[in-house]
Amino acid sequence: MAYHNKQKESGLFVALDIGTTKVCVIAGRRNAYGKVEVLGVGKVKSDGVLRGVVANIDKTVKAIKDAVDLAERTAAQEFHRVYVGIAGQHIKSLHNRGILPRENPELEISEADVRKVIEDMHKLALPPGDKILHIIPQEYNVDEEQGIAEPIGMSGSRLEGNFHVITGKVAAYNNIKRSVERAGLELADVILEPIASATSVLSEEEKIAGVALVDIGGGTTDITIYQEGIIRHTAVIPFGGAVITKDIKEGCTVMEEQAEKLKVKFGSAMADEIIDNRIITIPGINGRDSKEISEKNLSRIIQARMEEIRECVLWEIKRTGYDRKLIASMVITGGGARLRQLDVLAEYHTGLATRIGPPTVQLATGYDDKVSDPTFATAVGLLIQGIEQEADRRLDVIEREQSKGELADEAAKANSGNSLTRMFNKGINKVKDFLDGSSPEMDI
Repeated sequence: MAYHNKQKESGLFVALDIGTTKVCVIAGRRNAYGKVEVLGVGKVKSDGVLRGVVANIDKTVKAIKDAVDLAERTAAQEFHRVYVGIAGQHIKSLHNRGILPRENPELEISEADVRKVIEDMHKLALPPGDKILHIIPQEYNVDEEQGIAEPIGMSGSRLEGNFHVITGKVAAYNNIKRSVERAGLELADVILEPIASATSVLSEEEKIAGVALVDIGGGTTDITIYQEGIIRHTAVIPFGGAVITKDIKEGCTVMEEQAEKLKVKFGSAMADEIIDNRIITIPGINGRDSKEISEKNLSRIIQARMEEIRECVLWEIKRTGYDRKLIASMVITGGGARLRQLDVLAEYHTGLATRIGPPTVQLATGYDDKVSDPTFATAVGLLIQGIEQEADRRLDVIEREQSKGELADEAAKANSGNSLTRMFNKGINKVKDFLDGSSPEMDI
């Protein structure tokens, strides 16, 4: 707990991204200018995670410890409390409406009323083994007024709220928590990874204009749609960059490590864009003959799988009905975004203007170049989410203290007024008794 206090006193926040291909730890804090400074980074290979879900706790714990150790060295400080991401095919989303009848429609709608509507969402009947991860307000209705973003201060007899509810499996959540605790860390919060990635990659203007964020990770591809500054839809496609590596491994009959290097160093998402069709030589195993593969054929393998992912993404966007409302079109991030010509492929087949999104929107200048890699989008986003959550918590505490103080002042004034009224009424009654002759003396 001493570590916890020291970390808290220094204003340092720590994010932990437990991915299919890597486990990443980032430590940082917000500076005086409102930007996030990254002070420590640790990244190691992940062996215990399958498609975004912890499958082997022992291997995951070891990877977490190794990544934390690397980050602690660069930050020159020990960590204790971390914000962790959650992802995987088990993540689901639904839309639901909450209703709060109000006894006195003349009274203004308060923050407590809004909080009551949100808390009622936790009473939703979910399938066995599911739990609510996030409840995201979409809009509110007050009586006949619809599409209200902020109902506090309005008057009405009926408050309704439309919510985007994100759920996940309790078992997946518990495995993350158990892994973190066995690594000697305290779990501050578990945050949906697509939301974290959006925090680090998207600008506020893009969120308002309407944008689809596609985070291509190792085991999954996560989709988040923003419109008018609000998350409208989230979805998870159960494959990502690891499937491409597997295709290269089988198509070129090479080792998995060699396939990953081929993808990262020579891979392209557009085979037709390759003009110089170089021949890549792959060393043989234990003195065996080397293998050769053309760069164009390698890219054909990659393009075939990327087109499949692209079709799933496009179908997911279209079924929401927001495909024609995305003024800022599409942003791609995650480790899979490092493929050459990926933005060209996406734009060519979807018709949506596309950019590759590095996680630098809220970072202070002077950050490490490797942090600006799209691979770190989730980790940086988790760090920012943790900082913002703590700021919101402190603001709530201040507002509640102020509210208590105001209520106490009002109560004191009311008591004071009641005392004066009682004294005045007592004096009047004694005067009446004296005039009526029912009292021998008057002592006011």
